[in-house]
Amino acid sequence: MSAVQHPITLPAGGEHSRARRPVKHRFDVLVVGAGAVGMSVAYGLARRGLSVCVADEGDIAFKASRGNFGLAWVQGKGAKCDDYAHWSIDAAGMWPDFAAELQQAGGVDVELSQPGGFTICTSAQEYEARVEMLTGMQRRLAGKFAFEALSGPETQARLPQASAQIAGSTYCPLDGHVSPLKLLRALFTAFSGHRGVLCPHTAVRSLTARPQGGFTARTATGTIDADKVVLAAGLGSAALASDLGLEAPLHPIRGQLLITERTEPFLRYPTLHVRQTADGTIQIGDSKEDVGLDTGTTWEVLARIAQRAVLSFPALAGLRMVRGWGALRVMSPDGFPIYDESPRCPGAFLVTCHSGITLAPQHAGPVAEWIATGVRPDGIGGFTARRFHV
Repeated sequence: MSAVQHPITLPAGGEHSRARRPVKHRFDVLVVGAGAVGMSVAYGLARRGLSVCVADEGDIAFKASRGNFGLAWVQGKGAKCDDYAHWSIDAAGMWPDFAAELQQAGGVDVELSQPGGFTICTSAQEYEARVEMLTGMQRRLAGKFAFEALSGPETQARLPQASAQIAGSTYCPLDGHVSPLKLLRALFTAFSGHRGVLCPHTAVRSLTARPQGGFTARTATGTIDADKVVLAAGLGSAALASDLGLEAPLHPIRGQLLITERTEPFLRYPTLHVRQTADGTIQIGDSKEDVGLDTGTTWEVLARIAQRAVLSFPALAGLRMVRGWGALRVMSPDGFPIYDESPRCPGAFLVTCHSGITLAPQHAGPVAEWIATGVRPDGIGGFTARRFHV
């Protein structure tokens, strides 16, 4: 048994939720990163009976999981990659049981709602391009994916709040949304309930494969030993991947978002750019900027996304904006996930994507099973980083 040479803090929800105490242990798996991806994988491993430690750098991290839009979304995902489309569609089907399981495990309602979702198109050109894209997706997926193309008046019949000025919309019955913050809380609580160990404010500085097997993570205050290690730290995975013979060609794309004051129930369906949360606020977003690691906001972009929201739903014009922020998407060169096990250091895994909310059930399910057993899930063989060298 090797030692974790610094205090461990267990997450809230367990019997010793606020206890800090030295723990000596060698873990079955160390997961680096406590965002939606890392915690989904960690929870999936812990519920299988493995001893799991999660190391997270804390407030200095970019926190994509806390800054995202909260959609559990299918339409458009995998329009150019059938494997990704199937992976996303299957995730949507897994979400009801996954949400119920998390609520039973820790009493946290993640506010899942899957009434279907709309993408509002404000111009004829945008509408025609989107319908063409989704028609191709529907044709290739042979009945597994379906959508409706709605004119402006047809959209208004379904969404009375929509403007008469829009060109049209697309609707997919598989789409929905959750609360990202409550999802994280539920994952932490359920992970704790399965005796998972969380090391907050513990940035992993290096990872070493030991000659006798297993891995050692070095932090500012000590070391953590584990038989397997999972890099799920988003953009932070890139700096550690080469230590283990993994490749993480990741780059950030910033999205800026706005939140309004609370208002009466306004929008039953989530849309790609506007959604109403369970507490009544309206969330507005979907900008895309290549600005490096800058998580700031700009008046120009916030004004543009607010203008689009009001053009789609005129009733929003009277609401006050109470908060705005920027967050960084974790993007691979082609936008699809990377799921890899190191050929040089077996037992070292990379799990990364920019759809950590949508794919959470897959990461807690088949991906965690792969890490635990070594049996790779069907349908994701093309998601290794080797594809970037073909």
